[in-house]
Amino acid sequence: MNVEQAYSEKIDMHRVCVIIPTYNNAKTLGSIIADVSAFTNNIIVINDGSTDETENILAVFPSIHIISYKKNIGKGWALRKGLKQAVALGYQHAITIDSDGQHFAKDIPVFIDKLETLNDDTIIIGARNMDQSSVPGKSSFGHKFSNFWFKVETGINAPDTQSGYRLYPLLPLNKMKFITRKYEFEIEVLVRSAWKGIKIEPVPVSVYYAPKETRVSHFRPFKDFTRISILNTLLVFIAFLYIKPRDFFRNIFKKKFWIDIYNDHFLNPGEPDSVKALSVAFGVFMGIVPIWGFQLVCAIFLSMLFRLNKVIVIMSAHISIPPMIPLVIFLSYKAGNLWMNENAVHMELSKNIGLATISQNLQQYIFGSLTLAVIAALIFGAFTFIALKVFKRKPETAL
Repeated sequence: MNVEQAYSEKIDMHRVCVIIPTYNNAKTLGSIIADVSAFTNNIIVINDGSTDETENILAVFPSIHIISYKKNIGKGWALRKGLKQAVALGYQHAITIDSDGQHFAKDIPVFIDKLETLNDDTIIIGARNMDQSSVPGKSSFGHKFSNFWFKVETGINAPDTQSGYRLYPLLPLNKMKFITRKYEFEIEVLVRSAWKGIKIEPVPVSVYYAPKETRVSHFRPFKDFTRISILNTLLVFIAFLYIKPRDFFRNIFKKKFWIDIYNDHFLNPGEPDSVKALSVAFGVFMGIVPIWGFQLVCAIFLSMLFRLNKVIVIMSAHISIPPMIPLVIFLSYKAGNLWMNENAVHMELSKNIGLATISQNLQQYIFGSLTLAVIAALIFGAFTFIALKVFKRKPETAL
C-alpha cells in the first residue's frame, strides 16, 4: 500500500472532504484536482462564477461534487457554500485548498496526522514559510497585519492567519451564521471560532508563488484591504466591549484561573515582591478613583509606563466590579465626611446604592473616593508585601 492509499483510508475513516473554491484559475485547477484525487475522491469544487475554461476542466472529473453559479460573489461565499454542502453530504471535517497552485496536495497527510492527535474541535491552519524571497511584498505585509489583529482580537498567537490551506471541524461551524462573502471570511471564521472556544493549531506546509508575470491573483489591494480593515475594526470593538469581559467573568469562577494567576505572577521569582505589592496597590487605587468607565484603560496604560505587573494591576482594579460598587460608594462617602464637616451627606449601606447616588453630593464623593483609594491602596499593598514575604514558596532542595 502506497502513501496515497494509506491516507485515503484515513480520510474516509475520519469523514474528511477537500473543498476547492475557484474563480478563473483554469491554468492550475486541473492539476490541483488531479493531485488531490490521488488521496481522495471526497472533493467539492465551488465554481465561483468563472468565465474561463473552468467548466470544461471540471467536466473531466465526473466523480467530484461540483457547485456552480454564474455570478462571481467572492471566495468567502464559495467557502461558505462548500462547507454547507460538506455538512449535507455527511462529512465531519473539510480541508480547504486554493486552486491557484500556491498549495500542494502532498501536504494533505500533514493535516490528517495532526487531526489524529486531537481530542477537541480544532481548526488546523497550514502555516506557510513567508520568509522566502519569492513571497510578494503585499502578501508578507498582509500576513503580519492579519496575525497582529488576530492576536489583539483573540489573545492567540497564530503563525499564518491568512493561509487558505486549512482543516475545519464542520459541526461547530455549521451552528454559526457568517456575514462576510469575500477574502475577509477567512478572518471572520478564525476569530469567531476562537471566541467560541474552538482551538487553532498550525502545521507546516509548502507554498509556491509563481513569478509575477504569470501569477494570477484576484485580490484587489484597495477594495479588499479596506473590507478587511473594516471587519477587523468591528471585531476589535466586539472583543473589547463583550468577548474579553465575558471571558474574564467566566474565568474568575474557575479554580485553575486563580492558580495560574498566583503561580505565574505572584510567585514569579524574576520579579521583586515590592513590584508585585505596588502593582496590587496601584490596581486597587485605580479601581476606586472616580473616573468610571476609564479606570481599566488608564490602569493598563500607567502600569506599562511605570513597569508594573499588568496582570496583577488589572486583577486588583476589579475591586469595583458590580457587586462591590455599593460598598465602594458607601465607603467613599464615609471618607468624604472628613472633608465636608457639617455639609456632609450621611447614608446607610444598602444594596440600592448605585452610580445615581453619586449626584447627592458630588464633591463629597470625589474627595472621599480619592481618600479611600489611597487608604485602600496602602492597606492592600502592605498586606500583599507581607504575605509574599511570609508565604513565599521556599526553593526545593536538591535530591
